[in-house]
Amino acid sequence: MQLMIILSLLLNVAVLVPVTGSIILRAGWVEAAYGPASPARGILLSIYLAILVASVVLLFHPLPQVVAALLAVQVLYKITTPFTASWRNPVVLSNLAIAAVHAITLWWAWPAIAA
Repeated sequence: MQLMIILSLLLNVAVLVPVTGSIILRAGWVEAAYGPASPARGILLSIYLAILVASVVLLFHPLPQVVAALLAVQVLYKITTPFTASWRNPVVLSNLAIAAVHAITLWWAWPAIAA
């Protein structure tokens, strides 16, 4: 159970460090995946940075209820992306894969969270 929590948090870090860095540095692929620079993309960057910081903090202080809240919000927003963006967008596909990992973590960690 603890291993799954760590894996989910590390997954967040492993994905969000290059993604946020690429958005900040305006990497070539970012516009194709997230659209042109805009206030909406800036807001998304802020959300990604918040998830990244929370994940790093929780790696060092893994409070099960806080981890559950973070992962649950991520699962919910990630599974709604196919309805708010094109299925052909690579972000949608990666979001669904990450949501699956986080959902498994929530399932396995539920006894510790509910305690």
